Amino acid sequence: MRIERVHPLLEAASTGNPGALDQLLRICQPDIRRYARRNCLASDVDDAVQETLLILSRHLGSLRAIAAFSSWLFSIVRRECRRLEKKIFGFDSFDEANFLETMAPETLRFEVVQAIESMPLHYREVIVLRDLEELTIGEMASRLGISVAAAKSRLHWARQLLREYLTEA
Repeated sequence: MRIERVHPLLEAASTGNPGALDQLLRICQPDIRRYARRNCLASDVDDAVQETLLILSRHLGSLRAIAAFSSWLFSIVRRECRRLEKKIFGFDSFDEANFLETMAPETLRFEVVQAIESMPLHYREVIVLRDLEELTIGEMASRLGISVAAAKSRLHWARQLLREYLTEA
């Protein structure tokens, strides 16, 4: 989702403009649905989308930074998918840590290398600098010529990509 595309709508909707909120919900729905398809059981996609749109409409005013909108929205989708999953099974059907522990060490190393190599360069750099060279966030930011906040953000998204790659079934 391009934040530039929804920025004016976000500002208007967060101040209570119902037309802007309606338009924002329509623009966001396809992205929410696509993300829910990747994170929910097939039977839960529609419910997760509906709940996410409802939460978005109710809590948009509490969003502090418009730049954080996409990650905030997608974390809501993920949380709704997990909530619906727990409702059906009574527990999380997928336990990431246990799944990774079942892999042979050689297989896990190979998968980690494959995952890192498949990442875009800007994510690969932060993973290597932080987790392999063990630089601090400040040192990473300095070496890459970016702000500390940008380094933290890249590291977060790089680790998220790595996690998704390793746990894809």
